[in-house]
Amino acid sequence: MRILTVVRVVAVVLILAVIAGCARRQTAPREAPPPPELPPSVSRAGGPELPPSSTPPAPPARPAERVIDTRPVAPVGEDGIELRTLDDLNRDSPFSPAFFALDSAELDAPARAVVSANADMMKRNGTWAVTIEGHCDERGTAEYNLALGERRALAVKTYLVSLGIPPDRVRTISYGKEFPFDPGHDEAAWAQNRRAHFVITAK
Repeated sequence: MRILTVVRVVAVVLILAVIAGCARRQTAPREAPPPPELPPSVSRAGGPELPPSSTPPAPPARPAERVIDTRPVAPVGEDGIELRTLDDLNRDSPFSPAFFALDSAELDAPARAVVSANADMMKRNGTWAVTIEGHCDERGTAEYNLALGERRALAVKTYLVSLGIPPDRVRTISYGKEFPFDPGHDEAAWAQNRRAHFVITAK
């Protein structure tokens, strides 16, 4: 009888122990699973993630606008040259003639210097147009000298254009030996007549 009582007590204790263990297991809080790892380039807000120290790049600075002065060069005004008539200008010409060697249409160093100075004058007076007259001395045939005078005038025009003068501001004509500047018949007169002469035809 005593043994049966002990067995009952032990059984009750075991049952109570099992019930208490089940209760603790049911009430213990579950541990939340860790959040999934995200790629380093994606933030949890859903957009690209910037490094903590980086800032958005500033827009490129607008380049300064280049200002080009297209106004024509103002004419020379110290002596009232822009007020003179064409006849007055050609009578007291601001241009010098370019001289040539015998039977030549090549511009030597002194002739190039003269044409360069004349080009500067044309640049300062941007509305002027000129005619380059080709002249020769009295020797040779009229046909030969007309052709030589034309080559001389064209040589001067070509050099003017190379110095920046627009070609539409320069005309050429040859007078050959027909209109000498010096009527003499010696070398001094002939040297004066072998020339490219500048005539202002528009201003």
